[in-house]
Amino acid sequence: MYLEIVSPEATLFAGEVNSVTVPGVDGEFQMLNNHAPIVSLLQSGNVKFDGDFTIEEEHENKFSKDDKGKTVLSISSGTVEMNNNKVIVLAD
Repeated sequence: MYLEIVSPEATLFAGEVNSVTVPGVDGEFQMLNNHAPIVSLLQSGNVKFDGDFTIEEEHENKFSKDDKGKTVLSISSGTVEMNNNKVIVLAD
């Protein structure tokens, strides 16, 4: 599936991933390929994703890796939309 993470300043990430986990207001949830369409508000927490991709050098410092090898981006709030195997995270 395709993931795009957009902040007010720039598009931080755009690429193919295997899974995406986000901090929803009612708890953390994961989206995999062919997930049902969804729109949700996000709270403070971590957006986690994995796959075979590269992050642009200018944004590498915003990301880290967790103990399971997933790429992590901390956010303070935002919105996520999943539709037709495309996930868009609007992050603050």
